[in-house]
Amino acid sequence: MPVDHRQTRALRVLLDPPNPPLALQLGLQPDIEVVRDLTARPVVALVEEVATAAALLAEDPECRVLVLTGSAHPGLPEAVLAAGAAGLVLRDGPVEDLADSIRRASMGETVIDPSLG
Repeated sequence: MPVDHRQTRALRVLLDPPNPPLALQLGLQPDIEVVRDLTARPVVALVEEVATAAALLAEDPECRVLVLTGSAHPGLPEAVLAAGAAGLVLRDGPVEDLADSIRRASMGETVIDPSLG
């Protein structure tokens, strides 16, 4: 009989806006499950806009929000943290780095990619 090795307590992650290629890559991580919306009670949400981070947190203050960006902009890390987000990470970096950032954020850490701070 096959044995399911996937952890039963996977980290639920929301992508806003949806990003099917990224969802597929993150879904390959053994401890991450990508969910469709806030009703699934995600532990971490990945968003692309600072305003989205604030709106998401207003709906679910317990969710940890990471803002994805393609490059550093002056004042962006400060704006992200001021909006209540848990951090700022690279959108196009290795998926393993993003998965690590998700794990760290889920444990309460503030995560700022070193190349963005």
